[in-house]
Amino acid sequence: MLREVTVEDAAAIYRAIDTHRNYMRTWLPFVDNLKSVADEENFLKGVLSAPTDSYEICGLIGFHFSDFANHRTEIGYWLLPEYQHQGIMTDCVRRLCRWAVETKNIKRIQIRCATGNVASNGIPVRLGFRLEGTERAGELLASGEYADIHVYSILKEELMEQQAKLNEHNKQEYPPHADR
Repeated sequence: MLREVTVEDAAAIYRAIDTHRNYMRTWLPFVDNLKSVADEENFLKGVLSAPTDSYEICGLIGFHFSDFANHRTEIGYWLLPEYQHQGIMTDCVRRLCRWAVETKNIKRIQIRCATGNVASNGIPVRLGFRLEGTERAGELLASGEYADIHVYSILKEELMEQQAKLNEHNKQEYPPHADR
């Protein structure tokens, strides 16, 4: 289920990250600075507020480095290992992209992934993003090493074209009837 995160989710998010800290810190430098539920609450308070519900946290997705004056944003995401390779994050990114162009009039969406993070790189590739290039030593990882970063983007008109093709495909009758 995809839903907006709430401040009340801070403890569950912190537990999810803390339980998988060694795995997640490989690609996500913020993990080492997240030392308590209060740290996560402060992060969430800075970005949103929403009603409460009780769900298991399997990951997060959201916008960062948004520039609404220029109609552009970047999507960041993470997913716990036991939920990976099920299409969950690919579906979430697809839905968030569609929401961004339809409701926020976003023209350009960017995704940045460490070159060695094969699973994360697969998502923009599957969704038709273009690889624009590689930032050499683009992010300092928790290990103290710099990772090269692939930069992907997709434009509003490319997303709309994909949606139109999908809609046309879904209109087709299966199996097609032969003319009689």
